[in-house]
Parts: sequence; structure tokens; C-alpha cells
Amino acid sequence: MASLSPYNPIAHTDPLRHTMLEIHQNLLSLYSALIVAERLTYERVHGRVGSTDELIRLVLNDPWFTWLCPLLDLLLRINQLLDDDAFDITHENVEHLVAEVRTLTRPSIEGDGFERAYYEALNRAPEVVLAHFHVTRTLLAEAAYPLRHKPLELLPDPLLRP
Repeated sequence: MASLSPYNPIAHTDPLRHTMLEIHQNLLSLYSALIVAERLTYERVHGRVGSTDELIRLVLNDPWFTWLCPLLDLLLRINQLLDDDAFDITHENVEHLVAEVRTLTRPSIEGDGFERAYYEALNRAPEVVLAHFHVTRTLLAEAAYPLRHKPLELLPDPLLRP
């Protein structure tokens, strides 16, 4: 039986999987842009980061990068959903994860933790703004067509009148 990994073309026939792949790809781009932006700011304060290995250690262990953990956690959960055959991609799963993405990618000048640091990154890094735009656009497309993922039996019958 063919595996339905994110890289399998068969996976693209399922609209729920396609939605999660698109969200995952855009969130991964956002995460990468945030790491680059944080690296630049970190280097202005602490000096040059010598290698990719050192950057990975910093991202995983240095308090400077801790605020990125909720985004990494969400990416890992989406990745697990896409890669693990033990998990079904259901309308409820997608709805829940989309809601989490919406909540997490809502910057706030008055917030603390992720939302405040995210707000600051958006204000200093154009690449983060562009990645944020792509995530937002994907979420708006999902909101505009929520019925495309519902099974036919859940859609209202236009012939039935209350």
C-alpha cells in the first residue's frame, strides 16, 4: 500500500491533507524567517553565530529563542499528523489546528511571550511580514471555503426546507 506522506502525489487528492500541507509549508517558511530574523538580532547583541550547528543549539537551548517553541511545537504536531498513518486527518483535526494557527499568528503589542515577540519580529523583518502574509492568506482561503472539507452527509440539503 502506498504511503500517504506529505511528499506522495496521492496525498494531494485529499482536500484535508492538501490544506494541512499548505498550512505546514507556510508555517515552516514563517518559522525559518523568524529564526533568520532572531539570529540577526542575536548577532547584533552577542556577536556572530559561527555555524549552522551553533545556531541549532541556540534555537533549542538559548532563552533568546525560547519564544519560538510554540510555533515549533505546532509544526511538529502538524508534521506528525501528516506523516503518521495512525492519525486520521479529519475535519475536526483540521479545524482545531487551523484555529491554533490563527491564535498563534496573531501578534500583539500588548501581549507577552510569543504574541509580543512575534509583533516585534514583524516590525523589524520584511521576510517575516511576507511569511506572515502567506500564512494569513492560507487561513483566509480556508475560512472562505470551510464547506469543501465537510463530508456530503454534513452539508445541508438544499431541497429540505425547515
